[in-house]
Order: sequence, then C-alpha cells, then structure tokens
Amino acid sequence: MLRLDTESAVPLVVQIVDGLQSLVAAGTLAPGARLPSIRQLAPTLGVSVFTVVEAYDRLVALGTLQSRPHAGFFVRQRSAVPAPHDAAQAVQFDAQWYLRQIFESRTLAIKAGCGWLPQDWLFDDGLRRAFRQLASEDADLGGYGHPFGHPGLRGVVADQLRERQVSASADQVLLTQGSSQALDLLARQLVQPGEAVLVDEPGYPNVLYILRFLGARLIPVPRTAEGYDMAAFEAALAEHKPRAIFTQPRLQSPTNSVAPLRQLLRMLQVAEQANLTIVENDIYADLDPGLHPTLASLDQLQRVAYLGSFSKTISPNLRVGYVAARSDLLEQLALRKMVSGLTSSGLNERLIHRALTEGRWRKHLSAVRERLAGAQQRVAARLRALGFELFSEQSAGLYLWARHPDLADSAHLSSQAAERGIMLGPGHLFYIEPRQTGWLRFNVAFSEDEALWAFLETAIREQAPD
Repeated sequence: MLRLDTESAVPLVVQIVDGLQSLVAAGTLAPGARLPSIRQLAPTLGVSVFTVVEAYDRLVALGTLQSRPHAGFFVRQRSAVPAPHDAAQAVQFDAQWYLRQIFESRTLAIKAGCGWLPQDWLFDDGLRRAFRQLASEDADLGGYGHPFGHPGLRGVVADQLRERQVSASADQVLLTQGSSQALDLLARQLVQPGEAVLVDEPGYPNVLYILRFLGARLIPVPRTAEGYDMAAFEAALAEHKPRAIFTQPRLQSPTNSVAPLRQLLRMLQVAEQANLTIVENDIYADLDPGLHPTLASLDQLQRVAYLGSFSKTISPNLRVGYVAARSDLLEQLALRKMVSGLTSSGLNERLIHRALTEGRWRKHLSAVRERLAGAQQRVAARLRALGFELFSEQSAGLYLWARHPDLADSAHLSSQAAERGIMLGPGHLFYIEPRQTGWLRFNVAFSEDEALWAFLETAIREQAPD
C-alpha cells in the first residue's frame, strides 16, 4: 500500500501521513474504508508500532481518518480531504472537539476534566449582593464605557498587583472580555504570520489555538515537575529567534507545576539579551495562597505583559479579565480592542468591582483555597492508589496531570468516559502536534465522584495485561 524511503530526510511518520493522504485523495482508499490495524501495518512497512500510532493519530487530528473504539481506523466520510499539511484544518478539528464536545458540554454530569470551579465554589453570594446594590443605584447604562474599562475596577486591579509586588497604576491596566481576549490582543500585536513564538508544552489550549489561527510557528518549551526545561528554552531561543513567549509560570494548565525563582530570573536575563517579550498568563493567581514571585514582579512590566482573570473565582459568565503592561504597549492593545469589539462590558465590570469591594472577597478566597488544598490531597491519594503517575503535586490549584501505565490512549479513554456521562481532559489537547498520550488533566474540584473512580478502575482492569 505504501513505500517508505528510509534514506530520505523526511521523517517516516510524515511519509506515512502524506502517503495515506494521497491514497485517500486519489480514491484508492474510499470513504468508510478500514485501514490495517496498527500492529498489522507496522511490520508491513518495517517501522515501529509507535511510528504508526503517531501517524494514525495525526491523520485523525487532520480529519482524514476516524477512530472507532474496538473497531479500528476508517477513512472519514467527507466531501473533501485537506492537504497533508493543512494546519488550519488540523486546528479546526481539535478546536471544535475541545470547545464544543469537552469544555462547552453541559450534558456530562461529571466534569473531571473541565477548567472551572463548581458553581457552589464561586463567589455567588457576593455577586448577588453586587447585583442588588447596582440595581438600587441610578446607574448610567447608556454609552459604551471607557476603552480601558471601568476606572474603579482598574484601580482595584492595580491594588492587587501591588500586593503581588508589581508596581502598576490604574493607567497600566486594560480590562478585557476575559483573559482569552487579552491573549488574543497580545498575540495579534506581538506575532506575525509565519513568525516563531515560544509556548509551554504541554500548555494552555486557548493560547495554542489563538496562535495557530494567526499562522504563528509554535515552538515548544517543555514543562517539568520543577517548572521549565531551561536548556530547551535557551536552545529554542537561539535557534528560532522568536519575538515572544506565552507562558504560565504558576499553577500551569495542565500540569499545575510552579516555576521557581531561579528559573524566572534566568528567563528574564535571557529574554533581555534576545529582546524577547514575555506574556505571563497568571489567571490562577487567586487560587494560590503562597507568595510565589512572578515574572512581572521581577521585571516590573518592562518586558512582561501580565494577564489575570476574575472568571475562575467569581463568575465565568461575566467574562472580565485584564492585562497590565507598559504604557506604549497598552495603548496599542486598547486600540486593537476598540477595532475588534469596541469597549468591554461596563455593566459586568461594575458588578465585579462591587463584588471585590463589598468586604467578603478575601474570606471567600481563603475558603476556596482551603477546599482546593483538601481536594488536591484526596484526589492525588486516590490516583496513586490506582497506580497513576503524578506529574507534579502542589497544595494549591485546580489540576493534577496524571497517567496510568495501562491506559496508553487518553483520547480513547475520554470517548468511553463521555458515553458514561464523564468529562475527562485528554492529554493530546494540550500539545502542539497531535499525538497519542496517556496523560490526563484532572480538575480536583470535580474529581471526587465515586462514578469517576468506578469507571477508572474498570478501564484499568480491562486494559491490564494478563
């Protein structure tokens, strides 16, 4: 079916992907046709099983093949087949699955892989009081509001930043429609199509999708249990000469790892030499009771643009985030904000401002942090008891990144879980290139339902070797 050139500089995986794409395009492999199994194709082509696994996984991500549990791989029924390296098609496929089937699903009862807090963990009482107070005022609901956002809330954000050792004024804060808009504005400002940009791997999916849609070349900086692979970071910087890095030093999604001070200092030192702009995504800062340094606190917003959000701890529906940066960069971001969507919601920003200043916010945060610390301990213990390997253990944050030796394909496992009303966080969503992986992201706040553990125990038992 295929002929591979072992002397070629083109990787074998790419040769398999391109070859099968060509067979599908030519009609040799018709829609619905079943492909040889992984273990059948590997010896036929004279390659390892892992090479075929990676090739099939890429073809599934590209939309050429469809994986059917317990049946195999089939040519997808579709009217057109994307080109072998059509990145836009690959992004669209993964983004739709991630946003619609995983994070936008409201039908799955157990949301162990989601990225938010349960409703009863949020600042519901404070927000309801803010609604009542705002409704009793003679508030001006006309107009579009200030391009930079509600002045009162910007002042509160500046106060919070000073508590995090970042000397910033309200004029250095731009309010956005959630942190995703802030990331999008910064990506459009800093990255041109075809340019290299550094990202965490595994990393924050929203960042990966935003940058891909802009046509950027994503260069991975591997995460470790202790933060970053600094040697890989410096090598990537020297080879690709990117203009920017988008990163989460603290309570990173999906690994929940925290980069130590020495790494942050080195990153800033190297960034200064390379004229690299750093986008620090610190949306989980409110969940951290520790006094961890940030890149922004060490740099004081000279080279660092700092992002935050109130969606994680007050309300995801209100969509209020912010970016703090040096004045010249912030002016450019404000202009892009106006061009793309005018101002952000002044009403939502007033509500958040009221909730933060009505006097019970800090008590709420303390309670959430305490609940997360307990959930971290309990969920980690249960995962270890089932034989899972944990990537990094913290006493704070939403996530645990884990894998089991007998569960090699987290995407397949997640599909099985969804049939039983369980949302998992399959690992391939957090990587730059599609790949089969056993890693799973667990949200500890949603991972204490016994039905989840019964499902995992059954899956491990069924996959365990005899």
